Amino acid sequence: MLYFPHMSSKPQDYEINEKDIDTVLNILKQTDPDNATPQMAIAILEHLQATVHELGHTDPEQLLEIYEGLKKKNQEKKAQKKS
Repeated sequence: MLYFPHMSSKPQDYEINEKDIDTVLNILKQTDPDNATPQMAIAILEHLQATVHELGHTDPEQLLEIYEGLKKKNQEKKAQKKS
């Protein structure tokens, strides 16, 4: 299993929460209103969680690429805010 520097040696326990459900639900309302339900939002979050977990086992290099891309995007946002 691949662990990033900020992670401990144990997998992190993410718990789906209301904020994340609401975020996904808002996206669904815009992109797929017929399926914009809390149940679908939860199903999407569970699927994403399982997919990322499995990716860490099956293709850690791809997971690292995703992480590096997100890190770069975050750095670019910070740089834009400073200017």
